[in-house]
Amino acid sequence: MQAWTDYQTEHKDRFLEELKDLLRIPSVSADSSHNADTARCAEAVRDALLKAGCTKAEICPTGGHPIVFAERIVDPSLPTILTYGHYDVQPPDPLELWTSGPFEPVVVDGKLYARGACDDKGQMFMHVKALEIMNATNSLACNVKFIIEGEEEVGSNNLGQFLEDNKDRLKADIVLVSDTSMISMEHPSIESGLRGLAYMEVEVVGPNRDLHSGVYGGAVANPITILSKMIASLHDENNHITVQGFYDKVVELTDAERVALNTAPFSLDEYKTDLGVTEDWGEKGYTTLERTGVRPTLELNGIWGGYIGEGAKTVLPSKANAKISMRLVPNQNSHEIAELFSNHFNKIAPGCVKVKVTEHHGGEPVVTPTDSMAYKAAEKAIETTFGKTPIPTRGGGSIPIIALFEKILGLKTVLMGFGLDNDNIHSPNEKYDLANYYKGIETIPYFHKYFAEMSKA
Repeated sequence: MQAWTDYQTEHKDRFLEELKDLLRIPSVSADSSHNADTARCAEAVRDALLKAGCTKAEICPTGGHPIVFAERIVDPSLPTILTYGHYDVQPPDPLELWTSGPFEPVVVDGKLYARGACDDKGQMFMHVKALEIMNATNSLACNVKFIIEGEEEVGSNNLGQFLEDNKDRLKADIVLVSDTSMISMEHPSIESGLRGLAYMEVEVVGPNRDLHSGVYGGAVANPITILSKMIASLHDENNHITVQGFYDKVVELTDAERVALNTAPFSLDEYKTDLGVTEDWGEKGYTTLERTGVRPTLELNGIWGGYIGEGAKTVLPSKANAKISMRLVPNQNSHEIAELFSNHFNKIAPGCVKVKVTEHHGGEPVVTPTDSMAYKAAEKAIETTFGKTPIPTRGGGSIPIIALFEKILGLKTVLMGFGLDNDNIHSPNEKYDLANYYKGIETIPYFHKYFAEMSKA
C-alpha cells in the first residue's frame, strides 16, 4: 500500500535511531551484573509498544527477567496475531574481536553493527515499527498482541509458566516470529522448522587441590587431559555422535526429501570462503544443508581449567569444565537426550577422576506446516515485497518457546525471519543489514493484511 511506503520513507531515519537507542542497552540476560540493564530494556520496549499504538502494555515480573505484554484489540471479530520476540542478548565476549563497541551501534556500508542488531532486537523492533505504520495509516487488519521476553538467550525458563498463567489473555489465531534467517535477499525463504536443544555442563575433578606439575605430573591424572579425551570420544571417525541411544528416535529423510532440501541455492565454496576455512566438516554421508538443518549435532561451546592468565604457571589443575550443546531434530526429546548424555559421560569416565554433569536448559524441535493459511499469508507477503516466492527451509538454531506455544496455547507459529546466516549472531561484530531491517518493516503489514483476508474466506 502506498500509504505504508510513504510513512516508512518519511520516518525511516527515526526508525533507525530508535533501534540504535535500544541496542545501546546492554541487556545481557546471562550476566547478573546486567540485571538493571535488562529491566531498563524491558521498560524501553514497553514504551515503544505504547508509542506505536498498543492500547495496553505492561511489564510482567517473573522468577527471572521480566516479560513485556502488549495488545491492541481493534475488533474482537477480527483474527488476532500474537507476535513473539526477545529483548535480551548474548554476552558480547570476546570484546577484543569487536571492531566497534558491542553496545555502541554504528552503520558501516549499510550494515548496523551491535550486539542484538539481528538477534533479536532488530528483528523484534520491525514488528513495533510495522504496528506504528498500520496504526498511523488506520489500516490495522488484525488484532495484535505481543510477548517480548528477556530470557530467550538463557532458555526461556519462565515463559512457559507465564503462558500457563495467562492462557485467556494470550488467545490468538497464530504466533508470528522474526528470530530466524533467510537464504539471501535474492533468494528469500521461510523457515519451516527448528532444531531442539539440550545444553549441558560437565566437570571433571582429579586431585583435591591444584598441584605442582613437576612434582606430581605423570603420577596423577590431569583433569584437562582426561576431559579432552572424553570429549574427543563423543564423535567417531565419521563424526557420528557416539552417545548410546542418541539416534534411536531420529527419522531419516527419504531420498526425495533429501533432494528437495538440497535444491535450495547454496555454494559450498562461498560458504567456506565466508568462514575462512579450507574444508567443511561434519557427519559423513550428509551435505552441509542437511548437517545444519535436519541432522542432530553435538558441539563443544566452551572449555576451561588450570591457569590461563598472562605468563606461565606450571600447575596440574584440580578440575576442568566444559559446556556442550546438542541440537535435536523431530522425535528427539531434550530431557531424554540430556539423560542419555549424562549416563554416557559418567560411563566413559575413568576411575582416576570424578565427573559431574549438569543439565542447564533445553527446548524441543518443531516443524511448522507449509500448507497452513498463516504460512500462505507469509508467503504472499514476501512475494509482494520481494517479487519472488520464498523457499521453505529448515533452521539449524533453536527457539525453545515455539514448541510450548503449541503445547500450552494450541497455536502454530510462522517463522518469518529477515536475518542472514552471516549476521554473526552470538559472535563478535554482530550486524543487521539496513536493507533487511527496512524490508521486514515493509513486509509485516502485508502479512497482517493477507492473514485477515484469508481468515474471511
